[in-house]
Amino acid sequence: MNSGEKSGRKSGENTWQKTGEWSDKKLGEKARKYQGEKSGKNSEKETWRKSEQWSDKKLGENPRKNSGEKSDKKFGEKQTKWRKESAEGQQRGERKAEDKAFSKETKKNRSQCPVFRKCGGCQLLDMPYKKQLELKQKQLETLLKPFCRLEAMIGMEDPYHYRNKVHAVFDHDKKGNPFSGVYEANSHRVVPVESCLIEDEKADEIIGTIRGMLKSFKIRTYDEDTGYGLLRHVLIRRGFTTGEIMVVLVTASPIFPSKNNFVKALRDKHPEITTAIQNVNGRGTSMVLGDKEHVLYGKGYIEDILCGYRFRISSKSFYQVNPVQTEILYKKAIEAAGLTGNERVIDAYCGIGTIGIVASQYAKEVIGVELNRDAVKDAIENAKLNDVSNVKFYCNDAGKFMENMAESGEHADVVFLDPPRSGSTVEFIDSVAKLKPAKVVYVSCGPETLARDLELFRKRGYEARKGWGIDLFPMTAHVETVVCLSRKNPDDRIEIDLSLDELDITTAESKATYEEIKDYVLKNHSMKVSSLYISQVKRKLGLEIGTSYNLPKSEDARVPQCPLNKEKAITEALNHFSMI
Repeated sequence: MNSGEKSGRKSGENTWQKTGEWSDKKLGEKARKYQGEKSGKNSEKETWRKSEQWSDKKLGENPRKNSGEKSDKKFGEKQTKWRKESAEGQQRGERKAEDKAFSKETKKNRSQCPVFRKCGGCQLLDMPYKKQLELKQKQLETLLKPFCRLEAMIGMEDPYHYRNKVHAVFDHDKKGNPFSGVYEANSHRVVPVESCLIEDEKADEIIGTIRGMLKSFKIRTYDEDTGYGLLRHVLIRRGFTTGEIMVVLVTASPIFPSKNNFVKALRDKHPEITTAIQNVNGRGTSMVLGDKEHVLYGKGYIEDILCGYRFRISSKSFYQVNPVQTEILYKKAIEAAGLTGNERVIDAYCGIGTIGIVASQYAKEVIGVELNRDAVKDAIENAKLNDVSNVKFYCNDAGKFMENMAESGEHADVVFLDPPRSGSTVEFIDSVAKLKPAKVVYVSCGPETLARDLELFRKRGYEARKGWGIDLFPMTAHVETVVCLSRKNPDDRIEIDLSLDELDITTAESKATYEEIKDYVLKNHSMKVSSLYISQVKRKLGLEIGTSYNLPKSEDARVPQCPLNKEKAITEALNHFSMI
């Protein structure tokens, strides 16, 4: 998960948000269709406005009654049969919208957060935490069932205020009053937020202080539409163990009037701030941070302690947002690798070197590879900071780096990879296969792409053995996963004596036995098939089978026929074993 985080909170696939908008959208569509066909363009606009008003009222009045009265008044007693039928259809649509509105309004009133529906960051906020863990466990089991066994989900004791990195977007209302918050899901509309249940409380407090200081310092917030204004974002990073705090003021221009006085006034109110940075982002981009930075106070970075090691964190460094669960995550990944002290380890997508440095005490040598130059600089500094001498870091593409190692005849025993949510690439997985490490430990924040990549690894000779789900993101739909893969050794074989008559082996069938086909169908489709069904499908496909294999004992005997779903599964297995 080492990609730069974009503006706003990670929203993912916001199921609550989408369903919450259904009632307004559905009602609006029906109103536009009905009124547009009768009253022309102006009437269509009016109906859309009224339908929005109705949606805002929700259940304050009886919408069906009001809608019927307006419809009668508008069209009078000259309504045709067609119009009546259309009105009835509209009422049916309104009833459905009303039911949805009631359900969603009830959820909204019960929510712990006043902007739950608009923000979209905490999709599972109003679900009991135990249920959240059960849901994530079930989703992971469904995705990973074809590949490996999944251990029980590891949750948090206190699932609130766990984020050590907090980002706030700054905007202003029509009167010019500044406010801050997050982008509404799938948009660039800013939702005002004063405090958040998953963000660090001290960070929220500092953002509130900055918001209150803007008018006295005559600092205008940036307007994306006009391009005017100075302050775009504020980013807060806090070391949970060290207590160090970084404040990043993201401005649209390098010219920041009274910046030193502003920082001094801020520190007077929050002396716990250890460094302040001005980041300049003048581009029309969705990225939060720009390329240029100026240190306004302190050393320009903070430090935190993770798994007993001290790490230097800059404004752009990737550092897991939940340090409490990250310690569990890294310990589980190193445990899965089974390091004994003699291994050569590669930490791919290494970022600032956290996994590699923590693993260095259990390995003979660690090689970290990262494409982000700033992250590599931090990783080198972190190795020096912890007096770790058996780790080296390289700024390179991890896939190409391993491919070059393989071509040079070098080896690695274990590869750790922690890619972004989009997963790894075919090229990277090919390079792992060429290097032939005995084990691969995959740390993933995207279960869907993890399942996709495990299939690619399987085709290249790696089998997933076991997986662990670690909840790094309570209240959201996201989850972190660790999976250990082992390389299948083609030289490992067991010699046994089998009777060919018993197995009914033929030339076409020699690529897979009946038991192998049964095992494949059971593993991939969770269904059992009989030898009779397999022989029926093979005969149907023109494959050779024994002359008397599974034939009925008498001519008039009734023989069960293979169901269509099992026929498809068997055909897939035959194709898998290259028999068709």
